[in-house]
Amino acid sequence: MIVAGFILLAVGAADLVRQFAPRRWIGYLSVAVILLLLGSVSDALLPMVLALVVGALWVWCMPTERAAPLGFWPAVLLAIVSVGAVIWLGARSDVGLIGATWHLRSPFGEVPFDLAMLALGAGVFLLESSNLVVRAALDGEHTWRPTDPMSAPTSAPTTAPTTVGAEVAVAADAGSDAATEGDAATEVVPAPRDPRSGFKGGRLIGPLERILVLILTLAAAYPILAAMLAAKGIVRFPEISRDGETGARAEYFLVGSLVSWVIALSAAFLVWWAAHS
Repeated sequence: MIVAGFILLAVGAADLVRQFAPRRWIGYLSVAVILLLLGSVSDALLPMVLALVVGALWVWCMPTERAAPLGFWPAVLLAIVSVGAVIWLGARSDVGLIGATWHLRSPFGEVPFDLAMLALGAGVFLLESSNLVVRAALDGEHTWRPTDPMSAPTSAPTTAPTTVGAEVAVAADAGSDAATEGDAATEVVPAPRDPRSGFKGGRLIGPLERILVLILTLAAAYPILAAMLAAKGIVRFPEISRDGETGARAEYFLVGSLVSWVIALSAAFLVWWAAHS
């Protein structure tokens, strides 16, 4: 169990450093020192070293500046390793120096140190690392980005206004007569817009949503969970309903939401399984 908790914690901490640290190497070094100290005082130095290695591999496999070369398969492998560690490695009876002072109670009873580390690691992973997994899944659906002119589909100019996934911009000289000398207004048909560009705040909404799903699932508050997920669809419905021609925005919403919910529910199930095993 401690192996899975440390792995998720190391991966999540590395992604938080990549996202928010102004100097990444200082952040990586600080996180590594803190985690190694945590592994030392909990008599789990070797699992922590393994977790740091997995975290380094994760950073290499899931870059933030470009599309992930392996897609979301590193996340699948990480899930398999975490589930295997929970199934085959239960909670330890001796947790080192921290065991003498560790006493954490909850409404469900005493929480062992290993279980607390697993829950902490799952929560940290849901913050930024899950955003990378969702983005990798969406990149598998969308093969171009609006900032990449080489990959965006183009359209030949026409004499009549047309719509190609976005509104047509007609540029004409305001001071000229429409019928002067047979000159036609120049039409500029921009490249289709990535549907992700209309979803602002997703980097913050996603982590909050996943944390709430994790908490509500562990608390068995299933009616509240269902109401929250339904409310998200209701709030997004007006925006999605305007995308009746291509369906790209609806596809983006469904793929992103479902992947995010699966990650959060899987993390909740992993913690639940560890608590009852």
